[in-house]
Amino acid sequence: MKLADVLRPEAVIADLQGGTGAEVLAELCRPLAARLGLDAGRLVGTLLDRERLGSTSVGDGMAIPHGRLTGLPCQVAAFGRSPGVDFRAADGRPVQLFMVLFAPENAAGAHVQVLARVSRLFRSAAFREAILAAPDAAAIHRLIEAEDGRA
Repeated sequence: MKLADVLRPEAVIADLQGGTGAEVLAELCRPLAARLGLDAGRLVGTLLDRERLGSTSVGDGMAIPHGRLTGLPCQVAAFGRSPGVDFRAADGRPVQLFMVLFAPENAAGAHVQVLARVSRLFRSAAFREAILAAPDAAAIHRLIEAEDGRA
């Protein structure tokens, strides 16, 4: 499954304003909640429950908060770029890049595939730097689509 199948342009936020991990997650959940007709608080709660198990930061300024939801019709994603917030990263660095993923409760296999794909795409320092330098959300989305098409 391609990341482009789950990440829509309107769910990319170039300038996250939140100063805490919870605030950033709330910002990222808003476009998904609006698209799906769900309560944003439910989405944020799912992510925070997952974070209590351990940080979803993967290091190098990147985090992939994720969760599964009963009744969700399909996998969805949101992406955001932040000046950097403490997200309890193992490497101690602030997180600047967030890819939020939600999957239906019964889609564990597909969910793991998308998580692996995100990890693979963002492993490249050059790609992360290009995302950080992108001028706006549309440019970020184009970069992600292009990289996803090459992988």
